[in-house]
Amino acid sequence: MGDLIVSEATDFEVVWRTRSSGPENLGATFFEPSTTDNAAQGYKVLGYHSQPNNKPFTGRSVLAFDRYLRGNIKAPVDYINLWNSFSFEIDQDGIGFIWLPKCLDGYKALGHVVTNSTQKPSLDKIRCVKAELTEQCEHYKWIWGAKGINIYTTRPITRGTQAMGVHLGSFVAQVGGVMSDIACLKNTNYDLSSMPTLEQIDPIIKAYSPWVYFHPDEKYLPASVEWFFENGGLLYKKGDEGNPVPISPNGSNLPQGGSNDGAYWLNVPDDLDARDKVKRGDLAIARVYMHVKPMFGATFTDIATWIYYPFNGPAKIRFGLLNFQLPHIGEHIGDWEHVTLRVNNFNGELQSIYFSQHKGGTWLDATDLEFQEGNKAAVYASRYGHAFYSKPGLVLDGRDGIGLRNDCEKAHLYLDTGASYTLVAAEYLGSVVVEPPWVNYLRKWGPKVNHILKDEIDEILKIIPKPLRGRFMKFFNKLPREIMEEEGPPSIKVKVSWDGDEI
Repeated sequence: MGDLIVSEATDFEVVWRTRSSGPENLGATFFEPSTTDNAAQGYKVLGYHSQPNNKPFTGRSVLAFDRYLRGNIKAPVDYINLWNSFSFEIDQDGIGFIWLPKCLDGYKALGHVVTNSTQKPSLDKIRCVKAELTEQCEHYKWIWGAKGINIYTTRPITRGTQAMGVHLGSFVAQVGGVMSDIACLKNTNYDLSSMPTLEQIDPIIKAYSPWVYFHPDEKYLPASVEWFFENGGLLYKKGDEGNPVPISPNGSNLPQGGSNDGAYWLNVPDDLDARDKVKRGDLAIARVYMHVKPMFGATFTDIATWIYYPFNGPAKIRFGLLNFQLPHIGEHIGDWEHVTLRVNNFNGELQSIYFSQHKGGTWLDATDLEFQEGNKAAVYASRYGHAFYSKPGLVLDGRDGIGLRNDCEKAHLYLDTGASYTLVAAEYLGSVVVEPPWVNYLRKWGPKVNHILKDEIDEILKIIPKPLRGRFMKFFNKLPREIMEEEGPPSIKVKVSWDGDEI
């Protein structure tokens, strides 16, 4: 990483543990990374690790070595005792102390030191890093907290394929509402040598590619992009709507580049039988499309797994004990959904998976997932809407028993994403991976259709008791815009996650 070489600690020692507060009120544990395996090479600790006790140990901590011995990492000159647990009535193993390193001018602390003694830690316990080799950090996931203190994971503020901030595995303490000044490391040379080669990508995908389970009542299944083109997909142009053009099997006649400006859009065939066939997809020939990209300064590899559906079905609403299947609201031609695998480049292990869910999504650690066939995570696609979740059952997008239903079940309908995929992009490999023409079609994958919603709403209001109709309309008016009108999705390449992080 430029002037530094980095590695990951493989051994950790428990320094202090609390057994209350935090997620599920189970407390958290604080660990000191060991440099024993790396001592001969001169690797040093940059920050201690902490994690909540409600999940298995997943400790990781980046160690650094000053490759040219030019003073890029230096011991702190002192410590500030930020907090101790003396006066806290919590279930704990001993007394914990959290220290902030005081660094020389021009150097930054990248983490804290934790002890179980009032004595200041040795200055050799941690290293500060030259400021120009660091990036600005932010606090991310809550680890633990008690009165006046909160502990969070850290991550670089700027994230994406071109961002070089490194996720260290350390934590940041917020004491009395003040967040400690903790930085992240930076890959200053934009060195991508730790990213997988073309030959290594396939075994990684085969090892971790998830199985996507579809609801047994799902009518609108995925297909391949090529199948959609071959079965009557049409290209429309604004101002010449009466003369749609059939799309070539590889999408070579789609307009390339430009912007999502409404000048072109795709649609299913006009013939009713052909239209119905395309809308239902074809799971037997479905393919997924892989985009492989560096993340966190190329210390991680993200594999975005894109699934194409020719049609997204109408929404279903729960309102208390009542359920309403809406005839048109929420449906649209074309639907792109994805899961992203995040693989640690230090050890090749699956770190986490991102589940796309309508306009948002969720990252889950690998320890929180269901697996089958070894390391293949189970992914559940919601009925008609195709949002991805990690467990079967009902996920209600709302609250107090009111919201959009996302129904998921494990059925015989599933897609093994590693068995039928195409690698469509891996920009860090240069020209080795050729992007198919349809990837660079940046317009809509379906038309925009404004429905007359009044009739649908009136039918629902007839069923709802009069005292509750105002509450229903208040909820209905808060539904996302994409639910209220039919509009095809944009190209996967114009989505923020193509070049950036998921969230």
